[in-house]
Amino acid sequence: MAVRPVLKMGAPSLLQRSEPVVAFDTPELHALIADLFDTMRATNGVGIAAPQIGVNLQVVIFGFDANPRYPDAEPVPQTVLLNPEITPLSNDEELGWEGCLSVPGLRGEVPRYTRIRYRGFDQYGEPIAREVSGFHARVVQHECDHLWGVLYPQRIRDMTRFGFTDVLFPGVNDTPEE
Repeated sequence: MAVRPVLKMGAPSLLQRSEPVVAFDTPELHALIADLFDTMRATNGVGIAAPQIGVNLQVVIFGFDANPRYPDAEPVPQTVLLNPEITPLSNDEELGWEGCLSVPGLRGEVPRYTRIRYRGFDQYGEPIAREVSGFHARVVQHECDHLWGVLYPQRIRDMTRFGFTDVLFPGVNDTPEE
């Protein structure tokens, strides 16, 4: 399909709540999902949400076997998730470094629930329900935040733990490949 431009922090639409998907298994939805996967792969992302490419729908995709931006992260299964709901399975949180395709070149230490249940639907309207932890849980929470108009810097509690990737982590590639 197509690699789409990724909106950057400051774009007003990134701060809007997205609309639920009401029509599943349509050519338009399949084209959107293909574009999201193409865009995620072209930018070395581990996930991306429809609002990041200017589409105000509750659609996220994520998943990878290995990723140069997160070399120590365990694999996450390739997933299409629509109209998600997240439920923390405990109050335990963990700080972890996050980056974002909409906040290029920066990383911040973000608190996230360590264990969550997420539910939603795939592109065909089939239900999805998983209990996850670790990096998988972090990725889901990060991507779903985009659907609710939240960017990860809004979640940072200690701004001394926010900065440019090349300064914080010399040698880590955090920029899209040209």
